[in-house]
Amino acid sequence: MTTTTRTQPATTASLPAQAISEEVLLEKYAKGDERTIDDVRKRVASALAAAEAPEARAHWETRFLRALRDGFIPAGRINSAAGTELTATLINCFVQPVGDSIAQDDDGHPGIYTALTEAAETMRRGGGVGYDFSRIRPRGAWVVSTQSNASGPVSYMRVFDRSCETVESAGSRRGAQMGVLRCDHPDVEEFIHAKDRGDLANFNISVGLTDTFMQAVLADIELVHRAEPGPAQKEDGAYQQADGGGLWVYRKRRARDLWDQIMRSTYDHAEPGVLFLDRINVDNNLSYCESIAATNPCAEQPLPPYGCCCLGSIDLTRFVHEPFEDRARFDTAGFAKLARVAVRMLDNVLDVTVWPLPQQQAEAANKRRVGLGFTGLGDALVMLNLHYDSDAARQMARHVAEAMRDAAYEASIELARERGAFPLFNPDLFLSGSTFASRLPHPIRERIRSHGLRNSHLLSIAPTGTISLAFADNASNGIEPAFSWSYTRKKRMPDGGFKEYAVEDHAWRLYRHLKGEAAPLPPAFVTALELSAQAHEAMVAAVAPCIDTAISKTVNVPADYPYADFQHLYFDAWESGLKGLATYRPNEVLGAVLSTNPSATPAEPLQIADANRRLALERLPAPVLSSLRWPGRPDLPSGNPAWTFMVHHPFGDFPLLIGELAAPDGG
Repeated sequence: MTTTTRTQPATTASLPAQAISEEVLLEKYAKGDERTIDDVRKRVASALAAAEAPEARAHWETRFLRALRDGFIPAGRINSAAGTELTATLINCFVQPVGDSIAQDDDGHPGIYTALTEAAETMRRGGGVGYDFSRIRPRGAWVVSTQSNASGPVSYMRVFDRSCETVESAGSRRGAQMGVLRCDHPDVEEFIHAKDRGDLANFNISVGLTDTFMQAVLADIELVHRAEPGPAQKEDGAYQQADGGGLWVYRKRRARDLWDQIMRSTYDHAEPGVLFLDRINVDNNLSYCESIAATNPCAEQPLPPYGCCCLGSIDLTRFVHEPFEDRARFDTAGFAKLARVAVRMLDNVLDVTVWPLPQQQAEAANKRRVGLGFTGLGDALVMLNLHYDSDAARQMARHVAEAMRDAAYEASIELARERGAFPLFNPDLFLSGSTFASRLPHPIRERIRSHGLRNSHLLSIAPTGTISLAFADNASNGIEPAFSWSYTRKKRMPDGGFKEYAVEDHAWRLYRHLKGEAAPLPPAFVTALELSAQAHEAMVAAVAPCIDTAISKTVNVPADYPYADFQHLYFDAWESGLKGLATYRPNEVLGAVLSTNPSATPAEPLQIADANRRLALERLPAPVLSSLRWPGRPDLPSGNPAWTFMVHHPFGDFPLLIGELAAPDGG
């Protein structure tokens, strides 16, 4: 009798986890005896249900756990610290005000070193911090109290940079910072180039651009500050405006020249990004009671002084049914249902978290900002057979964003009916003018007017690097397309060094799992580096009108991407109504966090006589050794007279040889 073994067909559910996902989960998010994703989910669900009435906690804990299993991924701070004994915040995003004084209050802005202390406490508790340094007087400005010249905002940024490097965030998380300087600050050129040579390594930086600047790219712009210039600057032509509220004009520059510096610097060094300040403030639901000049470190949250926001993302790949098939479809109803529960979970975060500073707690209590977003858009489009750079893909992304917007606002209305509206809610001002809320669908606006709204802001698309890796099988990050189907990721280790890991994209793994290793990839499989910069920007422009705060978006381009195709990108973003943008092109200073596997032929080993070397390389530090070859090696019969040192650097260990080679004639 013959026994036949029947192989079960591969399904989405049978896709095994990849090792890097399990390692990241255990290192960053699992606590105590936790070993699986579900262990973490149970802890988080229980912690967030604690904000509910005692008689309803068990019900909501079950609902929250189901939401987590269905694809809602709270931000890293929540997964890491909720329900633990850590005195760490569950909030990812903060903005720290900074005044123009060493220690004294400056019109409601703390002095520089007071701000430094407050920021250090925020980072120590796990939060990332953004700053607007524009109030700090320019380099060379006159300081009356000490009869001396100021050193300028960039010099103080270096102090904040070293503090961030020194302060270890809760859970061994490295601090993150965003530095912003307005385009009309007299030190803006120094700021633009502040990271050209690797300085300020613990900062992302962005120039705050105004509509006036953008409209004047072919005219002059005045670089101004309220602080009086120093004697040397006055001799160079600085003067006080007659009708500008006492502002001093330090000098004039062609706006186009500043613009070209921004674009060339971001092309060469991946910094600075840009923030369109007028667009941010015009669109702000709370423009009637706050002004925004900075964002959190990844720019998905423009925030006022002491502003803060908790984040969470929904994995879109979980809502694609029959992936890669002609009948592939997106479950909009299921997605919207999950979004409603996710809003309640994020609202609860604000009540159960530890707050680093009382000012942050008060700010959150008055406005109750939350930021629900999505991740895995690039992979979901591939699974729906949609090329990222296509009208159909942009229409689908817009459809998903609209569904999330409507579900989130409806959920916040229901929370307002149950728990009350946020304290600074004013329906007439909230729903009027040019605010995001004024453009909501009419039925939603009418319900807000009748019942109020629990949260001033509800939507934000954040980067989701490690949570996507740990909880979503490395689905594509946020709004981004996949970087590569398989690649090497540099992972920062606790000792400050890096370790490289092979990583595979979720959609690619799933396709191979379902279709086989030999199946050709369909046209929808397109990676970030295969897309034009304009294609990246166009996707953000399609989704941005549905997001009430902002979208963290980095336009990744290859090292050989032509500058001619790149230089208009930020201007196009402004014309599209975006609130900001950042780019990344691999460069000598930063290298690449993610890199595709090299295919170059390795260099042949160097043949060196024993008498002529002091350092033996047991393996080649590929692929760079071939670039270090010299055209002809000197003959040293007595051996190498140089001293040899090993330089230990986060990018690797390098030999340094110091010596002197005398000329043949002895001179």
